[in-house]
Amino acid sequence: MKKLHSWRDSSLILSLMGVWFFFFLCDQQFISPRNLSNLAIEFSIIATLSLGMLLVILPGEIDLSVGSGVGLTGGISSVLIFNHHWPAWSAMLASLIVGLLLWTIIGTLITSQKLPAFIITLGGLLIFKGIFWKIIDNQTVAVSLGSEENFLSILTTYSFPTWASYGILTFVIVALFANMLHSRHIKKYLNLKKYDFEIEFLRKFVIAQALLLMTIIMTNFRGLPLVLILFGTLAFVIFMITQHTAFGRYLYAIGGNKEAAELSGIQVDKVIVKAFMILGCLVAITGFMQTSYQGSSTTTVGHLMELDAIAACVIGGVSLAGGRGTVAGVLIGALLMTSLINGMNLLAVSPEVKFIARGTVLALAVWMDINFSKKS
Repeated sequence: MKKLHSWRDSSLILSLMGVWFFFFLCDQQFISPRNLSNLAIEFSIIATLSLGMLLVILPGEIDLSVGSGVGLTGGISSVLIFNHHWPAWSAMLASLIVGLLLWTIIGTLITSQKLPAFIITLGGLLIFKGIFWKIIDNQTVAVSLGSEENFLSILTTYSFPTWASYGILTFVIVALFANMLHSRHIKKYLNLKKYDFEIEFLRKFVIAQALLLMTIIMTNFRGLPLVLILFGTLAFVIFMITQHTAFGRYLYAIGGNKEAAELSGIQVDKVIVKAFMILGCLVAITGFMQTSYQGSSTTTVGHLMELDAIAACVIGGVSLAGGRGTVAGVLIGALLMTSLINGMNLLAVSPEVKFIARGTVLALAVWMDINFSKKS
């Protein structure tokens, strides 16, 4: 099992490097500071939604309505700000509550009525999209009032100055190595397993080097984007939930064997509903990000994002049957999907070719998931 995961992780890294090298050969602007900054923003958006999808796939569920939910929550906040002149924070809070309530209802319907998540969320996809279009009246709604800026409008346009960017980088690297030392101390104290300090230090060093390179490149443009820092915080929270809480262990247990989880005393229905509730919050946050990035709320916001999120999860090693998957894997899968979309946009690839490419990647990801499940 460990060898399979090791091979898969290596193949993901090689695939990502191959995609980047291909687009660099086609257009050297792909690695320009401006495009890499845009890539970081796009990655933050897709990865945030993918992390929410991870939480519901782990216990063996699925959600096809998140793309429409992204448009709906972003549309609600835009209409409240632009048409009704609400303060941005209150409009976004209202949208966040809507996302929380809607996905609580979805989770409750799935667990209490024993309905297939695929069918319920497919219905949600259509319902949410219809409500979204009705709310914006099939028109384009801006996210700012003339020259007046608000938090929603600057969410993906604001970047930290150089000194702040390097300050954030320093904090992250210190936290990274502090966590490594803490893990080493705990594992040695509990005598859980042999801890290879040199290999772990090398991994953290490579990550730190990559973060430094990313910061240098982005400060040559405008600096670290605000949305990237927000995403990093969310990713850390989801990582802690999945790896260091009882709730996270319950998600894996339910996905691994639902009947055994019930017999062990886990309240399966409550755990699944909570997973959908967290997903609803992340859908709303993704809605803010995507709407801000597009500069307005239109009928295309969130279109097909549910497929990108599912593909990012499966590419990253999350099993559609549940019980297997990590935050790190999802982030690599999301970066691969984002790089593919960003590169095609940079090369002005026709829409039909984009659909074919994204569909092919999704199909290959599912094929890999099935084959890895058989071997493991």
